Formats: sequence, C-alpha cells, structure tokens
Amino acid sequence: MSQQPNQYRQQNPNALPSRDAPKAPEVIEYICGDCGAKTPMKNTEQIRCKECGHRVLYKPRTHRIVQFEAR
Repeated sequence: MSQQPNQYRQQNPNALPSRDAPKAPEVIEYICGDCGAKTPMKNTEQIRCKECGHRVLYKPRTHRIVQFEAR
C-alpha cells in the first residue's frame, strides 16, 4: 500500500494544483487622450488621467511583431 502514492506521483508529478499566494495586480501604462501624459494604472483603479482628470485613455502599441495570414 505504501507504493501507491509513490506510483501515482511518478505518473503525474503535478497532481495537486499549486497553492501559491495570489499575484499582485499588474500595472499597465496608458496614455491620456487629452494631455498625453503616461498614467500607470492597476485593473482595479478608475479610468481617469491623474494629471488632468480626462477619462479617455489609450493603450500604447506593442513593440512585438504581430503578423496575420490573410486569405
């Protein structure tokens, strides 16, 4: 009987989900549509520029190459 848990672990070493602490909210930088200031925000914050109070913020483009196949 003592071999069964060991045998199970050999078949599936990641049997139990990890119980890590929850991650902190990621901070993403947005650009204000009115004054152009860069505003770092978490996903729980209000959508508002911290410099002028404008409520239209743009997410900057990625520098990663993105390519799609068109038909």
